Amino acid sequence: MSKPFDLIVIGAGPGGYIAAIRAAQLGMNVACIDEWKTADGKPAPGGTCTNVGCIPSKALLQSSENYEHAAKHFGEHGITVSGLKMDVAKMIGRKDAVVKQNNDGILYLFKKNKVTYFNGRGSFVKAVDGGYEIAVAGDKPETLTAKQIIVATGSSARALPGVPFDEEHILSNDGALRIGAVPKKLGLIGSGVIGLEMGSVWRRLGAEVTVLEALPTFLGAVDEQIAKEAKKAFDKQGLKIELGVKVGEVKSGKKGVSVAYTNAKGEAQTLEVDKLIVSIGRVPHTVGLNAEAMGLKLGERGDIVVDDDCKTNLPGVWAVGDVVRGPMLAHKAEEEGVAVAERIAGQHGHVDFNLVPWVIYTSPEIAWVGKTEQQLKQAGVKYKAGTFPFMANGRARALGDTTGMVKFLADVATDEILGVHMVGPMASELIAEACVAMAFRASSEDIARICHAHPSLSESTKEAALAVDKRTLNF
Repeated sequence: MSKPFDLIVIGAGPGGYIAAIRAAQLGMNVACIDEWKTADGKPAPGGTCTNVGCIPSKALLQSSENYEHAAKHFGEHGITVSGLKMDVAKMIGRKDAVVKQNNDGILYLFKKNKVTYFNGRGSFVKAVDGGYEIAVAGDKPETLTAKQIIVATGSSARALPGVPFDEEHILSNDGALRIGAVPKKLGLIGSGVIGLEMGSVWRRLGAEVTVLEALPTFLGAVDEQIAKEAKKAFDKQGLKIELGVKVGEVKSGKKGVSVAYTNAKGEAQTLEVDKLIVSIGRVPHTVGLNAEAMGLKLGERGDIVVDDDCKTNLPGVWAVGDVVRGPMLAHKAEEEGVAVAERIAGQHGHVDFNLVPWVIYTSPEIAWVGKTEQQLKQAGVKYKAGTFPFMANGRARALGDTTGMVKFLADVATDEILGVHMVGPMASELIAEACVAMAFRASSEDIARICHAHPSLSESTKEAALAVDKRTLNF
């Protein structure tokens, strides 16, 4: 006997669990299915983000940053540290505890909002009575039905062709978060978000880190001026980044991994490392969904094809997050999840993709929203730019972290903010002001005229806005 619901959400990552909660708030009887489990077999909702992505990586970044501060920067504050050492097992244990807190938090939110949770793999069975029958394969198999379905099954790490992940020597983001000891030499293929963040963690703890990037430019999606500033900081830290490489044969053995590649000059090279993290992007996860049998349309990347409202080609079936087009970001998935729940309820959910912020949680942090300078040039948009360096900010000096800058791009005619880009301390937090400003179509003059607390890092945002009109006060 199947269990009837108004809505079934397949996947409990940021897009799925948020969609389920919002739909329940709107009065729907909601089921959410997710197959993640902890090592001891307990339910672990939260998807890649909570279990092997955003949350655990930030925990390791924080631990490694604390270690580096103690090793290299405490002396500046008159603090003497002797016998410093890193207990990697304890660091990993703390990371696991943080993950569990988030898992448990989602289970609590499901209970609070009366969302029925099923631990197992959800898949389509057949269309029934204007809706769909969904099977839950797991320790307790179930059959559910609903007229509305949201697919939020996320994405999986992309492997190098012919080089599968063994999670011991050749690692995805999952294995990179479970390294048991600091490797002497660590290699990364791909200088994207995951590569730079994981490279930073183990570089801080003493690993010799080499990043191999196929593209000729560093962080091509980032504003060029900001990317160059970040590259200078990473070079200074000792993170070795080689651009324009072509990776050849990868061999894994008991002693480590050997990577043959050709550098930008066309010279044959070999990189010998203890561990190799492959960070060359992610692919939409539709395995086991039974999409083809249902006639659910998939794109060339394996993504579920949706329209602007996240509707699929099947009536009553929606898809959000990494499994559809657009940036693979947890907060983008959340916004889509909320919007779809509201659309199902007859409301007008909305997501503005131009206002989705991007963040790389390295040190310095990199964050941006809106258009880059190169995008504006390519589109022929007339703009004016203003920058302000953190080295001229009093709070940054007091923190001892003056790397980087804030950059504003505004329309020449209207002064409307078109993009804001940052590299420096707490950029992940500072970017929110830019998102709010751009959501209200503010001008750079609006930000320049708003009083910001002194001393604060946010003053750099105000000063960069002033710089658009060439009237900075502190630089």
